[in-house]
Amino acid sequence: MAVRLNNSGICNFITDTELERIEPQVSLAAKMLDEEMGSKSWHNLPQEFDSNELEAILQAAEEIKNRADVFIVIGIGGSSLGAKAAIEWLRSIFYNEKSQLKIYFAGNNLSASYLSNVIACCEDKEVYINIVSKSGETLEPMLAFGIFRNLLEQKYGKIEASKRIFVTTDEEKGTLLRMAKDNGYRRFVIPEDIGGRYSVLTAVGLLPMAVAGIDIRQVMNGARNACLYLSDKKFPENESLIYAAYRNCLNRKGKRIEVLIGLEPDFHSFAEWFKQLFAESEGKDGKGIFPTAGIYSTDLHALGQFIQDSGSLIFETVIDVLNSNVDMCAESECIHNFGLAHSSLSQINKKVLEGALKAHVDAAVPSIVLRIPQVNEFEYGYLIYFFEKACAISALVLGVNPFNEPGVLAYKLKTAKLLQE
Repeated sequence: MAVRLNNSGICNFITDTELERIEPQVSLAAKMLDEEMGSKSWHNLPQEFDSNELEAILQAAEEIKNRADVFIVIGIGGSSLGAKAAIEWLRSIFYNEKSQLKIYFAGNNLSASYLSNVIACCEDKEVYINIVSKSGETLEPMLAFGIFRNLLEQKYGKIEASKRIFVTTDEEKGTLLRMAKDNGYRRFVIPEDIGGRYSVLTAVGLLPMAVAGIDIRQVMNGARNACLYLSDKKFPENESLIYAAYRNCLNRKGKRIEVLIGLEPDFHSFAEWFKQLFAESEGKDGKGIFPTAGIYSTDLHALGQFIQDSGSLIFETVIDVLNSNVDMCAESECIHNFGLAHSSLSQINKKVLEGALKAHVDAAVPSIVLRIPQVNEFEYGYLIYFFEKACAISALVLGVNPFNEPGVLAYKLKTAKLLQE
């Protein structure tokens, strides 16, 4: 069992007739993805991923684990979010506090304060870096790369520093590729036809995951299973198609804000990855569903009021993990007024979620519940692929290209002009 969809919180909002009407559009989008885009995208990647590339990633990760105290991943957006999400969700948001090898992310902002703090964490430490950029033309990561490359060259000398730099970039072109060749940096490939937000299951995400001790073979096994299952099953047995259908039906009813909900703080960076995936894929031509996120029960005390009473713009998508990897019992003496004797925290959290969803449904806020058995590498890989496929199909049904980002290019051009001035 991997992702399973529960529609009890949505069946009162979408009729069988509406699903029947949208089914041909969803099935056509899936066919387009399979036949017209499949050979030129991430779509078949889990089945076709080069085993030699996987072994090279594992060897590089082993070297870094054996020799480094600090590993810095430099990238922005899809170049870092998937790896950060995996490390936090599969290991812990306290990964660095518990691990001898620290992993820090840089190049995702232009903050001197942030970069200074990362540099301070490198003092008297053995450092490796991984710069991730397809072209080498994105300001934030290239600025950070220059700073950390200089740090390594001052610390080790240019030749030794080059042995500690891994570059993940385009195979055939780009500024970063030229720099890598000129300086002898070891390289991993971002396939030309895979955009950043769809690149988690390439070296972009797999190298940092492997350095963190995540079993990337199992991640790819999960993605491969998703690829096979979600390509084989048709509407309505295919959860990715149903999810895409639900989203578009709700959008047509004026539900233009989707709140992704998790139940653990470790889920935060996964939600950030989700937001970028759907925002950049769908937000075009005056269309799209605005993606945001929350953690329950924490955000029931922050966003809950808005979700409950703000009107009819919102729907929720909940990631419900059926089996907790860690649990503990509540101390009944401290919470005797709640009638929770002998209850575990996971049981209590599920009841809070159940109560919140019932209240939200009563307030005309639909909820789509996606259930996974537990949090592990296999399920992570499956869920990544599930959302990538569902997102691409949903965007095609919406009538936009899931794989470009013209708005991002527009802001970059304006910024470049200002910087030149």
